[in-house]
Amino acid sequence: MRNGLTRRQALAGAMALCAASTSARAALIERPVRWIVGYPPGGSTDALARLLSPSLAASLGQTVIVDNRPGAGSAIAATALAGAAPDGSTIMGADNGTLIYNPVLYNDLKYDPDRDFRPVGLYAGINLLLAVPANSPIRSGAEYLEKARTAKDPVIYASPGIGSPLHLAMERLARDANVRLTHVPYRGMAPALTDVLAGVVPSIIIDYTTAAEAIKGGLIRALGTLSQSRLPALPDVPTMAEQGLPGFSAGAWQGVIVPRKTPDATVKILADGLARAMSDPQVKKRYEDLGLDMPASDTETFAKRWQEDKAIWQPLIRSLDIKLG
Repeated sequence: MRNGLTRRQALAGAMALCAASTSARAALIERPVRWIVGYPPGGSTDALARLLSPSLAASLGQTVIVDNRPGAGSAIAATALAGAAPDGSTIMGADNGTLIYNPVLYNDLKYDPDRDFRPVGLYAGINLLLAVPANSPIRSGAEYLEKARTAKDPVIYASPGIGSPLHLAMERLARDANVRLTHVPYRGMAPALTDVLAGVVPSIIIDYTTAAEAIKGGLIRALGTLSQSRLPALPDVPTMAEQGLPGFSAGAWQGVIVPRKTPDATVKILADGLARAMSDPQVKKRYEDLGLDMPASDTETFAKRWQEDKAIWQPLIRSLDIKLG
């Protein structure tokens, strides 16, 4: 037997190389990437997409274009993603509402998260606060819960809307603390905060990113964070878990999703690109400024969080019998 390759072996090796090359080309994202956002320009979801997209573009070697498709709690955007080509050229920044709340809140949803999408990676954790106007006599989350237990009338709070992650976080807080609260929904965070500052509503559930300037300016007082641990930006504000609700936490998150049939290799390219974008020092600094958590961005972590939160929040929404359409 001679050393070297036989003609058959050489042919087989060439075919294998060709197949590998074809597979690699198939995984490449060959068109500009459209990042669909389910909310109007100027909100946190839009701002994060625009913050991350330049670094993601550099990582992928493709232009990334932010495409706002607001409406129906991100359902319009998600429906557009469900009908997009599964080639990595269309992605979406989804939140708890897109993947977990909407299927229970809406009767005629045009997409099914489990059927139509697959996760790429988480890219932000949104920290929530319970807050009151600066002139409120309530000084802590424990006092707030005690008032809710003992007051003749339910304590009133504002949120940016029915069925939002913030509203549902407060419904869970009320359930776990066994207190009565009355919800006043607004069309967004800004008008809710305006009415709290004006004394129209005595308390609010708010994200730290929106609340930061009002807290620093002494206009509102944070009573407690709904996160698992204290925020570095507010080290003196205890969690609600520290104030009578052991183990309690609630928050919002955002992650990139793609059409369900997107190949594994393409998902990995996007996930790696997202991770590199999040490692950009300028991105990290901006997250600190905004009080955002930077979660592990791998696909497996996202898939696990999605299903764990689904098991928590969907039964709660059903028990409250909330319907938006």
